[in-house]
Amino acid sequence: MKSEILLQAIGKIDDELIANAGEIRSKNRIKMWLSCGAVAACIALVVFAGSVAGWFSPIESSPELSMLTISEDSGGMGFEGYMAYDISELVNANPWSEDAKLSTLPVFKSKLYRDENMNMRGMDFEAMRAMLLDTAERLGMDTDNLVITDDTPSAEMQAATVEKFASMGEEVPDGYFDPTSLIVEQDGIRIEVVPAMNAIITFDPAKVFPNGLGFHYYSPYEDVEKTAEYIKEEYKELLNMYNPITDINGGDYNIYGERGVDLCFYDGAEDLTQRIINYNFYYTSFSCNESEELFHVCVHNCDLSDKVGDYPIITAKEAKKLLLSGNFVTSVPYDFPGGEYVKKVELIYRTDAGYYIPYYRFYVELPEAEREGGMKTYGAYYVPAVKEEYIENMPLWDGSFNS
Repeated sequence: MKSEILLQAIGKIDDELIANAGEIRSKNRIKMWLSCGAVAACIALVVFAGSVAGWFSPIESSPELSMLTISEDSGGMGFEGYMAYDISELVNANPWSEDAKLSTLPVFKSKLYRDENMNMRGMDFEAMRAMLLDTAERLGMDTDNLVITDDTPSAEMQAATVEKFASMGEEVPDGYFDPTSLIVEQDGIRIEVVPAMNAIITFDPAKVFPNGLGFHYYSPYEDVEKTAEYIKEEYKELLNMYNPITDINGGDYNIYGERGVDLCFYDGAEDLTQRIINYNFYYTSFSCNESEELFHVCVHNCDLSDKVGDYPIITAKEAKKLLLSGNFVTSVPYDFPGGEYVKKVELIYRTDAGYYIPYYRFYVELPEAEREGGMKTYGAYYVPAVKEEYIENMPLWDGSFNS
């Protein structure tokens, strides 16, 4: 059995720890599982409101731009689809628009990687510790008396893991038990900083909102909007943003007909490029339980210090031409239905072959996947936003979906 299969079987691989393995800003992404048609949400990963300050500052780019390699592997066993009665129900506060006047966008290289034994490497524990303490201070915790621990498994857990590997005829890979995150707990607040520089905050007990405020994933948009204004003020120290922009995003339905949204904030910098960076990489998300109490916050602060360069980009109109020519990456298992089914486009960043690269995401209505009552499914198709001359292998659809 391959090592990565063993790792998955034992549960070592955690999505929070491999935040760079998928696309960056695909919050509320839905996978339409091919085997049973069920829906699973997949949250992409990235990090903290760092336009004001942060642990990392992008370095100056090289005057010579290197070629970029595009991966055609969309990941997962299903396809990325969003269910809604109309495309207008899919909402977010993406600062990019089709009339944006941009000629270049930066490309960054991720410092995180898996070694030959599938262990996470490239973590900056000094920066993780700094983020942990800074987050704790912004929450009013007593940082002078914090005990910082990590996620090294206990001796009992290590012994059980060794036994499980042995039962499959394998040995535990070197470095398998190495720590990957830092943790503090105090007065009902738990903070864990993971390699992707996400600070995951858990409140126990959950925080109760005043004056009838509160929300959960399936609350009406208006309820989330009202509570967002309270959060923006109550947690302004944690947000640490000059101009926090409320991002109520999602709006797609699950197979039970429930429409859900997530609540995030990012810093609305004056410069459009910086706003796009903040939206994709530096944001803070808030989650409530079914009782509409705040129990989870995730502060995102991606390490963008390894800047490859500012790459010339194409327009959305040019990207659509490439889309119609089959130059896209997708996990949709149907034939591309045609240009008349393209309903929406936005610019986002994705992780691709260890790089953070801007892409155009096209939402395409899929006639074959329409459900009873007029519920439509919109498949996601990705076209690189970087000019083709800087792409080593422009993707070309071959009639199958990219798994």
